[in-house]
Amino acid sequence: MKDNSTYLKVKDHSVSGEEFQLIYNKEFEMLETFPQPSEEQLPKYYQSEDYISHTDAKRNWFEKVYHFIKTIALKRKLKLINSFNSKEKQLLDIGCGTGDFLKVAKDNNWSVFGIEPNPNARKIANQKTNNSVFDIEQLLKFEKYSFDVITLWHVLEHLPKLENHIAVFESLLKPNGRLVIAVPNYKSYDAKYYNKYWAAFDVPRHLWHFSQKAISKLVYQKGMELIKTSPMTFDAYYVSLLSEKYKNGFMNPIKAFRIGWYSNFKAKRTGEFSSLIYIIKKS
Repeated sequence: MKDNSTYLKVKDHSVSGEEFQLIYNKEFEMLETFPQPSEEQLPKYYQSEDYISHTDAKRNWFEKVYHFIKTIALKRKLKLINSFNSKEKQLLDIGCGTGDFLKVAKDNNWSVFGIEPNPNARKIANQKTNNSVFDIEQLLKFEKYSFDVITLWHVLEHLPKLENHIAVFESLLKPNGRLVIAVPNYKSYDAKYYNKYWAAFDVPRHLWHFSQKAISKLVYQKGMELIKTSPMTFDAYYVSLLSEKYKNGFMNPIKAFRIGWYSNFKAKRTGEFSSLIYIIKKS
């Protein structure tokens, strides 16, 4: 996907300290992390106690705030998938972490399945979902046309073989099923403000960095249509907090709140929120 134009050089601030390039793809208006670690190397870049989606820890004020906001976000996610009025309510959540979204859906009459490659997170998720969460190999074992809704909450950017994965998701959806993808948006104000310190670049765990055009074009190629986008307004504050830490060595809540608020304010006009939810329909 590369066209060899370097958009930015970014450091892995959370694990390795290594530097990576973001290569701009003009056709898709997206960025690719380069070099990308091999699938064998990738797990070592997730080996950090600070990788918050793989734990239910509440060790400090930041993690406590994260989990409080997550509770609100879970209600919004449930409201979204309920709005599709699926009859059989078969849900697959890919990269489900510790399984909180699946538990909320299950408690609201959804039949749930999850994919989570991290063994510790998967163990926690299975305790919440009666062992409905599997390793990634299971993705190719599900029957085609099995699910009414497939969700990826900040997961697509982590997946190697991007277009192959999107094709698999399309094959697992029922006709008129919905694919829900939430990803960071490198065209947001907070991304431009923090530049190489923007925490949502999160190289090399984030292999891809999407624009709205990129998502629309990628799913269209696989026979699906982008029908709606929605903002994730809390992300601008969360990402700004981490970005302050990477840029200045400490979290500055007042400064981060100001940047997050202004990013959301600008995005009301431009549509370029820090993170976006893409609602995609299968033909």
